[in-house]
Amino acid sequence: MLEIFSYSFMLRSMVASLFIGVSCSIIGVFVILKGLSFISAGISHAAFAGVALAFLLGANPLLLGIVFSLLMVWLVGYTNEQAEINMDAAIGILFSLTMGLAVLFIGLMDEYNAELFGYLFGNIISISTTELYIVGAMSLVVIVLIYAFLKEFHFITFDYKMAKASGLPAKKLLYLLLTLTAITIVISLKAVGNLLVIAFLTIPAAGAYQLTHSLVKMIIYSATFGVIGSLAGLFLSYYYNIPSGPGIVLTLGILFVLAVMFSPKRRCTYCSVPDNK
Repeated sequence: MLEIFSYSFMLRSMVASLFIGVSCSIIGVFVILKGLSFISAGISHAAFAGVALAFLLGANPLLLGIVFSLLMVWLVGYTNEQAEINMDAAIGILFSLTMGLAVLFIGLMDEYNAELFGYLFGNIISISTTELYIVGAMSLVVIVLIYAFLKEFHFITFDYKMAKASGLPAKKLLYLLLTLTAITIVISLKAVGNLLVIAFLTIPAAGAYQLTHSLVKMIIYSATFGVIGSLAGLFLSYYYNIPSGPGIVLTLGILFVLAVMFSPKRRCTYCSVPDNK
């Protein structure tokens, strides 16, 4: 059983799983509480368009994925404010455009690229040393910024208008939160793929929400679920020869079911909103 630790590619995958499991699950708490699941889907498709262009040009997939996803986030915010278009409508428009770009870039390729489709379905086992450094650095940036602005993110998540009225730079904080969400989605593509990244963002946080009313505890539980799901899915992929992405997401699904079954909220007559204690 311990032979898994003798392979360098498995060790890289485990380290990447730890980084992604923590960062994705922490940002997922705010995705759930702020209701950003749909924009997360749009970001993931924009990121995949960037990845497809990177393979077409021979560039770094993660870096171009980050560029495209950030452009998606900022355009959604700009369109929502300047064109007075509902955010859901703006996301839907850009969602379609970025998917069209992704299909166009794939169509321009001379031959089938298996590594590109690894980003579509997830293949963390193939992560390289360079990609691991990028994933690690980006994950640490996300975690540090979430910690630094925890109270501010808590405020704009539950009452954006009040946060704005109180003098906080609510708009800038929301853009920062969306930017961190974009970065987290991009670094997760290699693990679970474009089609499953939304589950990676939402399932750990949704499971954690079943167990506590405290924001801090919810973040801790979500990160724990993310790490357990990532590593367990990776082990399942290795020992049972199944794709890593679905293995991770199915493991997270089991953890969510267990959280619902043993949720103290099921015994409550009412549920209060999370606090930050």
